[in-house]
Amino acid sequence: MEYIEYLLYLGYVLLIIGTIGAIVGPKSNDKLIRLLNTEVATFGVCFIFLAYDEALALMTFIAVNAILSLILVRAILQNEEYEKESDIE
Repeated sequence: MEYIEYLLYLGYVLLIIGTIGAIVGPKSNDKLIRLLNTEVATFGVCFIFLAYDEALALMTFIAVNAILSLILVRAILQNEEYEKESDIE
């Protein structure tokens, strides 16, 4: 098998394991840990894009995912701060 086929199959495996892990995985109440569990599936999709040599799709996906992750992490942190402030009052 060629390197590209290994990359494609690795992408499929990571996508499946990451999706199952994010859904059924550790029952953590921490929202940040749940967000990080979805990153495994994200790397699977990146490997699949690389295997198909879709350079523009891969660059767009990585850029959007990086920005979206930063926004979601910031929203989770602000939500936790808001909950702490409302518990104090």
